[in-house]
Amino acid sequence: MMLKDKVRWGIMGTGWIAEQFAADLAYVENAEFLAVGSRTASSAGEFASKYDIPRAYGSYEELVSDPDVDVVYIATPHPLHRDNVMLCLQAGKAVLCEKPFTINGDELEELIAAAKEHKLFLMEAMWTRFLPPIRQVREWLSEG
Repeated sequence: MMLKDKVRWGIMGTGWIAEQFAADLAYVENAEFLAVGSRTASSAGEFASKYDIPRAYGSYEELVSDPDVDVVYIATPHPLHRDNVMLCLQAGKAVLCEKPFTINGDELEELIAAAKEHKLFLMEAMWTRFLPPIRQVREWLSEG
């Protein structure tokens, strides 16, 4: 993904955590909420209307096939994360996946390898990682 004025987001899933993300993304200056994908067109359409999202897709495959989406936020049920992340990576999309990333370490290693292979950004949505006390603890640990 090349640097640009706006990062164009797609969201996979329309549940409670997706709603929290959509509400917060509205405050990010260089973010544009472009598309939402759900397992049903009606759910995607309702979500898109509520958050003023221009494109609504009735399948995850349609969402990741949108050439204008740069990054996909995955807010689906936990057991689906591995397959959903892989779908995005294989479609050339950067991914921010809600926690837990996967249900086991083998799945995580597989996703990391795929992200490296496709040279794509992949991250778990673990906001606590960036809190100042957590950063300090990580710094102390790295210093030994």
